[in-house]
Amino acid sequence: MSILRKKSVVVAFGAMLMGVSPVYACYTFADSFESGGVNVDICPKPRLNDTGITWGGNYPTSSNSTCTGTVITAQDCSHGRDAQFLAGTLPKIGGGRAGFDFTKLGRFILPPYIFPHRCVRDNVTGLMWEVKTDDGGLHDKDNTYTWYNPDSSNNGGDAGTQNGGTCTGSDCDTSSFVTAVNSAGLCGQSDWRLPTKDELLSIADLSISNPAIDSDYFPRTQSGFYWSSSPYAYGNNDAWSVYFGFGYDSSFDKDYSHFVRLVRGL
Repeated sequence: MSILRKKSVVVAFGAMLMGVSPVYACYTFADSFESGGVNVDICPKPRLNDTGITWGGNYPTSSNSTCTGTVITAQDCSHGRDAQFLAGTLPKIGGGRAGFDFTKLGRFILPPYIFPHRCVRDNVTGLMWEVKTDDGGLHDKDNTYTWYNPDSSNNGGDAGTQNGGTCTGSDCDTSSFVTAVNSAGLCGQSDWRLPTKDELLSIADLSISNPAIDSDYFPRTQSGFYWSSSPYAYGNNDAWSVYFGFGYDSSFDKDYSHFVRLVRGL
């Protein structure tokens, strides 16, 4: 019996010259035999960002400015990447507050002091994010969009509302905006998409507010709701948004007009 076996493995590449980001991709494990074969797609679990919280609470009186307080070992600041940052043991590829690790990008990697920049790479999750502008164009911070996805396989049973927002550079719905950005090739890429709810929450810094995000890397972020690609399971007319005033999620009818920040990767 002849056996043909091909294997591929999950590899996470570190940051390299010319701004290559950590890569988290799906690979196929294939075994082919004379009697038939089995193909298994293996997708690695991406790493998670921390919350950004580096202070503790003194229940029931107040919060402290440092990681001290009541039962401090059970509090957020004592665990994860933020705790490593406070201890001075967290290696970073780029910069960012607390446990976050971001790199500014154009078509290539940019130094942290460069401003403006067009995109941001999250060195923890491997995602690349759109940076908003204030020029009245396609990426303007004030543009809003209704939620629209004509793909019935992942729109939750309702496509949403076309062209119901207020914007420039495209029709004002999420699908049209994605198409326009990919046609323009933001940061040399053409696979931009609407982020999931969890992906959006991953860049929220819960230690700050208005906006709840690192403004050095994500300037011109509105303290408002940003659409995600995630439909709402308990109502097909709704989808999830993330509020970047304080960093929480909420569902809205798809005909609401919200801000949008696109992502690529994973």
